[in-house]
Amino acid sequence: MTIAEFQKTIEQIYLARDSERGLRGTFMWFIEEVGELSTALLHEDREEMEGEFADVFAWLVSIASIAGVDMNEAVRKYADGCPGCRQTPCRCSQKR
Repeated sequence: MTIAEFQKTIEQIYLARDSERGLRGTFMWFIEEVGELSTALLHEDREEMEGEFADVFAWLVSIASIAGVDMNEAVRKYADGCPGCRQTPCRCSQKR
């Protein structure tokens, strides 16, 4: 599944409800999912991590949709390597 297909799928499943909740409310759910991902990473549970990564990505994509951002376009920021130095791997003097 491509990023564009995933965003469309998430919109079909959740956009109406998430739009009703609004950007701020949906963002708060996203933050909760990031916390759950943090816990999964600490436990080093592969299955739990995969599920939480999926949830975080789904909430992020939903927020983008509410904000009118096409994630397929947004990720192009990294198409030519690091946005700062344009190198792959990054050779910026600052750690990101």
